[in-house]
Amino acid sequence: MSDIPSSPGATRFARVRVRLEAAQPSSGWKSWVYEFLLFGFKQGWACLFGALMLALLLGAHLFYPDDAPLARNDFVTLAAIAIQIGMLAFRLENWEEARVILAFHVTGTIMEQFKTQAGSWNYPAGGVLHIGLVPLYSGFMYAAVGSYIARIWRIFGIHFDHWPSRRALIALAVAIYVNFFSHHWLPDIRWLLFAIIALMFWRSRFYFTPFRCERWMPVLLGFFLVALFIWFAENLATFAHAWSYPNQRHGWAMVSPTKLGSWYLLMIISVVMVSLIHHDDREMNLRSPAN
Repeated sequence: MSDIPSSPGATRFARVRVRLEAAQPSSGWKSWVYEFLLFGFKQGWACLFGALMLALLLGAHLFYPDDAPLARNDFVTLAAIAIQIGMLAFRLENWEEARVILAFHVTGTIMEQFKTQAGSWNYPAGGVLHIGLVPLYSGFMYAAVGSYIARIWRIFGIHFDHWPSRRALIALAVAIYVNFFSHHWLPDIRWLLFAIIALMFWRSRFYFTPFRCERWMPVLLGFFLVALFIWFAENLATFAHAWSYPNQRHGWAMVSPTKLGSWYLLMIISVVMVSLIHHDDREMNLRSPAN
């Protein structure tokens, strides 16, 4: 297998993926089943960091003793750092992906500082590894989103057509990020932002390759599916009391479906950030409208 990646930046997954893609399943339904299973395996790998973080939050909630000398918040933060170090040490993640995680960690922590002060949600008290009201593990949850996007971009060979210009994307992402803060004093313009997103992306498609055949999906639908997945994960995280919304302070309740809109907007910011770190405009538009 001369085409198995051997560069220093290649992860262990890259070698496994190449072997799986070299398989020769029978045509017909067996090929479809194999492609579906391979798609699930790749998605699972892309979610690895987020899945480990979610397992950590649930495990700490269910099993970490209340009277332990190390506060639960500090334990979760130190364990999250250990996960990050372990993924790099065992080549389950490369340094380029770690850069994405760091960028999301910083961006998310800044937002968390403001949102907790504004009362949008709150974290359990305790520990010393925090900034203001925000434990340092919070940034890793934003980082999990960035890690997932960076991974699927590479794993599935994602590219686009009818993709907006870089300037338009940056302007949109900045407007979304600012509105997350400004709507506490000024009118909330998220519905205007949704309309702009629909106009900018209504013709956009992204192309991905689960196995041999290239598939495509409307970008707007892809954003929604990822936002929906994050919303499900958020319900588990709030069940673990990683943080709580105002309606959950007297007992857990399902996260409001309106939060899907917030995660949808966050997807735009996330995609723009990953594209700025990893890609240039030539890689975003490999297809012409004629294709």
